[in-house]
Amino acid sequence: MAEEQRDPRGVRGARDGAGEVRRPQGRSVLPEEASAWEALVATARRTVAEGLVVGTSGNVSVRVGDTVLVTPSGVPYDRLTPTDVTGVDLDGRQVLGTLVPTSELPMHLAVYRTTDARAVVHTHAVHATAVSTLVPELPAVHYMTVALGGPVRVAPYATYGSDELAENMLRALVDRSGCLLQNHGTLTHGATLDQAYDRTAQLEWMCRLWLTASSVPGLSPTLLTEAQLTEVGERLRGYGQRG
Repeated sequence: MAEEQRDPRGVRGARDGAGEVRRPQGRSVLPEEASAWEALVATARRTVAEGLVVGTSGNVSVRVGDTVLVTPSGVPYDRLTPTDVTGVDLDGRQVLGTLVPTSELPMHLAVYRTTDARAVVHTHAVHATAVSTLVPELPAVHYMTVALGGPVRVAPYATYGSDELAENMLRALVDRSGCLLQNHGTLTHGATLDQAYDRTAQLEWMCRLWLTASSVPGLSPTLLTEAQLTEVGERLRGYGQRG
């Protein structure tokens, strides 16, 4: 195994057999990419702090132009530094850094190729993963279902990191900004990292709500109708501050 070290300029590299330090591959990091990386690392650390992932499970990405910055595989988020920027192009070719990108890269790239998303968050949130093992779609137990585009579908199980999983996910995401991955976790996307993260947190909360209500013996949760969800959708269009 190559011995990892930092060169005198603080850039991480690996010492090869000849004793030379290999520089990070690809081009230099642009200022906007450095800023986006900082936000990505903060979001990744937040998924751990708020209990949506354990260890290095789950992953986060953000698109800057035609470059996708993504968390690397198997590296604890609290160890990531500004010099660990990891980026690929939309075909998956690494253009920034030397750390291996997340094994779930096919899912992230599939989202960016087929939607106008600028950020993706994937977690192994407990309640959402539990729901993914029980139903093909999260029942509309709360009006915030509309915030994800409608009732959240469950993508059929496929091995992590596979093209099959990415394809299943895309089908579940049609007209939605989030889905459940059967026996696996969640995936949401948004125009920003904050929006993608907030959708993940909302999805986990709704899954917890449904599981809690469903656990009462002899009773079943009241679900919202399509008409009720449509009315909420109209109201949400005017929600928040103007200007």
